[in-house]
Amino acid sequence: MFRKVLVGVDGHIGGRDAVALATQLTTGDGTLVLAHVYPMRGDPLHRDYIEYETAQYVHALDVLEAARDEAGVNAELRRSASTSPGRGLHELAEMLRCDLLVLGSCRRGLLGRIMVGDDTRAALDGAPCAVAIAPAGYADEPATIRKIGVGYDGSPESERALEVARALAGELDACVAGLEVVSGPPYLFGGPAAADEASIEDLISDAQARVALLGDVEPHGAYGRAAKELTAWGDAVDLLVVGSRGYGRVGRLVHGSTSRALANTAHCPLLVLTRSTAVTSTPGATRDHRAVAAS
Repeated sequence: MFRKVLVGVDGHIGGRDAVALATQLTTGDGTLVLAHVYPMRGDPLHRDYIEYETAQYVHALDVLEAARDEAGVNAELRRSASTSPGRGLHELAEMLRCDLLVLGSCRRGLLGRIMVGDDTRAALDGAPCAVAIAPAGYADEPATIRKIGVGYDGSPESERALEVARALAGELDACVAGLEVVSGPPYLFGGPAAADEASIEDLISDAQARVALLGDVEPHGAYGRAAKELTAWGDAVDLLVVGSRGYGRVGRLVHGSTSRALANTAHCPLLVLTRSTAVTSTPGATRDHRAVAAS
């Protein structure tokens, strides 16, 4: 699984949800890092600058310690000032060489606003590592990950998503399911189909058959818009994994409305992969995150 996991917390419920998900995705001998990003004061020569920085620094430590104690985890604590929460977390993830960044989807607070509007694309597409998003309320009932769903279309990005899903499944003793979403000419969504055109049922059946060829993957097919179908399918899995930066249907998930829809509406945790995403499988490992002093 993931060896160095950075979690954005800000004292709101979204941070609690993110910590709950992160503890499941961090490998037993891995490092869990809780981070709080506070707004950067622009002018260091301003007479209130030092007072502001000191207050924010102390508040950040309080937030981080409270999150760590509430979750009952051992974690490294990091505080950082930045022009935006998303940018600050990206900088920390790169500096610490993290392989996963975990966010909550709550719309309240600084971190919550990452997942709203144009910042969604920045949080997903601009991250230097894979990004996981915990649904609102996840900390209250964190589901054991027993079924991992993959958005699959045969593209290199979806093949990578499948590879990561299989590694995670081996670590968590879970199964893998794959969904291929297909679509056709616009008239198939509302108008009559031509007699020589494949029916929607045939398209779905063919998609399911292609996924079945993967062998160890529970096959599923759906017809329609990728974001809508993947969001609905999320109710049937404990973690949804999708690829990024590609040119196929799944590859486009990190661009525009599809990623925004999944980030804001998926009822299960969402894992969006970058090309450099890597996981290490360590069967039988136990979680024993070591705490270090906040820096």
